Amino acid sequence: MISAYIGLGSNLDHPERQLLRAMEELDGIPETRLHRASSLYTGAPMGPQDQPDYLNAVAEIRTGLAPLLLLDELQRIEGQHGRIRGRRWGPRTLDLDLLLYGDRVIREQRLTVPHPGIARRAFVLKPLEEIAPGLLAPELGAIKELSAACTDRQVRRIK
Repeated sequence: MISAYIGLGSNLDHPERQLLRAMEELDGIPETRLHRASSLYTGAPMGPQDQPDYLNAVAEIRTGLAPLLLLDELQRIEGQHGRIRGRRWGPRTLDLDLLLYGDRVIREQRLTVPHPGIARRAFVLKPLEEIAPGLLAPELGAIKELSAACTDRQVRRIK
């Protein structure tokens, strides 16, 4: 089993409910178990500002699935939540990003791991630091140090 970290985000259709339900559904992915999850964090949208604030979290899972099969499962869950891929960084019911997959570096057409924006996004780093403060991200370094150096917009832990 590989430890993988999933970023969760929502700003439509009761975001807290979307994230909590998605965490339960992560535990239902074949060969996968939810190991732990962060608190929920709120912050302004990264993209266009004419949308509601986001709720974000990070979950650690243990999985036996290969990275692309896991990505397929994450996208299936997004679809069940009504995810529509519209404008870039626009509003969404649910966004699930594969942030880290063990200590692997993956560069494929459909998937890049570590996730390309991880080192610059407080809404990923803060919840990731909460559940795995000693974690080292391949090619990026210590999550705790990345979080301390992040100049991205502020996020606030809510529960």
